Amino acid sequence: MLFQIARLDDLKVVVDAILTNYTQDKIFCFYGNLGAGKTTLIKEICERLQVVDVIASPTYPIINEYKTNDNKVVYHIDLYRLKSLDEAINIGIEDYLYADNYCFIEWPDNFESILPDKHIKIKMTKLEDDIRNIEIIKNN
Repeated sequence: MLFQIARLDDLKVVVDAILTNYTQDKIFCFYGNLGAGKTTLIKEICERLQVVDVIASPTYPIINEYKTNDNKVVYHIDLYRLKSLDEAINIGIEDYLYADNYCFIEWPDNFESILPDKHIKIKMTKLEDDIRNIEIIKNN
């Protein structure tokens, strides 16, 4: 599935597609350069899932845990600062990946070997004039 968006409001269509077409999936991996909009898209998804906590980039804490209004848990993970697979394992990433909760992962590039076979890849590319391509790929 491929989308091209020019405004923040256009993300609603992408969020609809994700939450409608991938209802059985829990692990979503976000790829893209700095400024591509990964955190912004995750924030939009979390708002639609009715997260009641403040949604923020987990760059420094690495993992943010949010609660929804029906008391479900959503994980938002940013692997940008991790340098090795051992670091990821030492923070207990596998516990989050296999917890059967929504798990949104930024910068998964160097950690694909520990991802569950079944996950969704969301590739974001920033083009000229703030236009973004968003490609959604089911990996299983």
